[in-house]
Amino acid sequence: MTDRSSADTVFVFVHGAWHGSGQWAATQRALAALGAASIAIDLPGHGFDAPLPGGYLQPGQPGLFTERSALATVTMDDSAEAVLDTLRQGRHHRRVVLVAHSAGGGPASLAVERAPELVDEVVYLSAFVPAGRPRFFDYLGSPENVTARGQSLILGDPGELGAVRINPLSQDPAYAEELRQTYYHDIPSDRFDRWRSALSPDLPLAIPTTPVIVTPGRWGRVPRTFLRCADDRALPAAVQDLMIAEADRAMPGNSFTVRTLPGSHSPFAARPRELAAALLP
Repeated sequence: MTDRSSADTVFVFVHGAWHGSGQWAATQRALAALGAASIAIDLPGHGFDAPLPGGYLQPGQPGLFTERSALATVTMDDSAEAVLDTLRQGRHHRRVVLVAHSAGGGPASLAVERAPELVDEVVYLSAFVPAGRPRFFDYLGSPENVTARGQSLILGDPGELGAVRINPLSQDPAYAEELRQTYYHDIPSDRFDRWRSALSPDLPLAIPTTPVIVTPGRWGRVPRTFLRCADDRALPAAVQDLMIAEADRAMPGNSFTVRTLPGSHSPFAARPRELAAALLP
């Protein structure tokens, strides 16, 4: 039997770095079974519209370390506007819940700051929260992040490329395994090959480097939940807890509701039904 509150709710999903709307599909199916509607967004330069470096699909991948990204001009404003466009489409539902993963927390937070009336709740799934420190890189460079994996995955100079570039299609078994261990360590390696093939190589540099300023009267007034990933190797629990604590200190009138999920940075891959249930407690 469908719960009335679920039937009146739409979830709007914002993916993280190198991902797209398709990664939410299993979670969306699980939510639909629970009676809830959902929309997944492709941020600019992601999903099937993601441009690829010229040599990415060629033998030897020529130029992958040096070719400037086609996404170098994508801004945080561009990404926030994509979120806002979708939120406006969903506003006819009684309740709109915005769910952001990882680096998607920046565009999602800016969208909420600009139009808090479009959102009834914002959920951060191991996602960047800018209330304490305005740039995602500020947290990635914190002492709490020292145990994070994945630094060896970054190719070239992000400043020169205009993007944070990885190589999801790498033929190096050690590189592929590091990618799995960082983001998807709790799914089998044979399944991971399919997941990594759906990733795109470039994250616009503006996403982790642009300051996002949020205020108590706008972003701070929207109810918010943080879904911690307990065994996250890309954004360790210590960093997640730091963001929660600093946001609560900055916005003391509206603190986070915090729930914890087992496993990796990517529960939409490893346990989508549990993720859907956590979104509808």
